[in-house]
Amino acid sequence: MTRFIRRVLGALSLDSTTYEDVEADRSALAQAAIVVVLAGIGAGIGVAGIGDNAAPKIAAVAVGSVLAWLAWAVLVHQIGGHLLAEPGTSVDLGQVLRTLGFAAAPGMFRAFEVFGATRWIFFPLTAIWMVTAMTVAIRQAFDYGSTTRAIAVSVLGWTALAIVGAGVGLWWAVPVS
Repeated sequence: MTRFIRRVLGALSLDSTTYEDVEADRSALAQAAIVVVLAGIGAGIGVAGIGDNAAPKIAAVAVGSVLAWLAWAVLVHQIGGHLLAEPGTSVDLGQVLRTLGFAAAPGMFRAFEVFGATRWIFFPLTAIWMVTAMTVAIRQAFDYGSTTRAIAVSVLGWTALAIVGAGVGLWWAVPVS
């Protein structure tokens, strides 16, 4: 079994040793990006299906996944590495990108949403799985002593994104009168 496949399986099983391995291996950034793209393709298949006109939608979701991964990693790096850093926290953006990239692995299973009315099963299942994987990834990347701090980084990050998203939504909203 290749190292890449072992890492993906380790990320899927929430194995902290796998996240430590990815964090320490500077050459794993390309692998992390591949995981994000595969998760984006899985989500794209789940949303667009596999019909004749699905390819552009799938590609758009995959590109959006990469952009979201980059933005999320920068935000988490700022929050976890500065705002909520522990005395022993020493992390660079590459470590965060690598660990969060592999945490996206459960997103590949969103492709199963294409089968009938299965979205109500696969979307929440993969969302919870990915959030849990992100928590493990954050804990390992920042070398936190507790999972609580990793959860706090995620909650603060999601709160910041929700505020920005609401602001953008209000900015572009069409007034109703």
